[in-house]
Amino acid sequence: MPYRPLMFALALAALLLAGCSEASEQADSPPGTTQQAVRPDSTKGTTEQAPDDTVNEDRKDTAVAPAAQAYVDAVADKDLEALVYAFHFDAQLIDVDRKFTGHDAIRDWARNEVIGGKLTVLKNTPKSNGTTLLVRFAPGGTGGFEANYEFDVRDGRIARLNLQYA
Repeated sequence: MPYRPLMFALALAALLLAGCSEASEQADSPPGTTQQAVRPDSTKGTTEQAPDDTVNEDRKDTAVAPAAQAYVDAVADKDLEALVYAFHFDAQLIDVDRKFTGHDAIRDWARNEVIGGKLTVLKNTPKSNGTTLLVRFAPGGTGGFEANYEFDVRDGRIARLNLQYA
């Protein structure tokens, strides 16, 4: 029994040191980056590594330009009109080699090819007039592909969106 208080004190010290080490690692990270997180995968009983700069449905990354975030949110909410409203009335959208100009064309494109899909932002690269997002898009909600979405923003709305396979 005389060792019980000593064991408790050692265990408490180990926990405190582990917490200090973790906080120190986070403090050393450059602003705007996220730490790699290990999250449990309850369906498999294992863990998976989260990629750096991940933006997911559970949180909004404030570094994403608001117009680009409006697009991402509209896809997540399956809100066609909100998606169209994120664009200027004369905006141009390039989907690989197809061009769509204006709200009506963008609405038709989004209705047929975007709404109902799942968009996951993997990386955000801000630029002076917008941002480029590396995304995973699953048109039917499963499977999918990676693409670069280059947003040019003017007056708080998307002026041009260029979608290219990554």
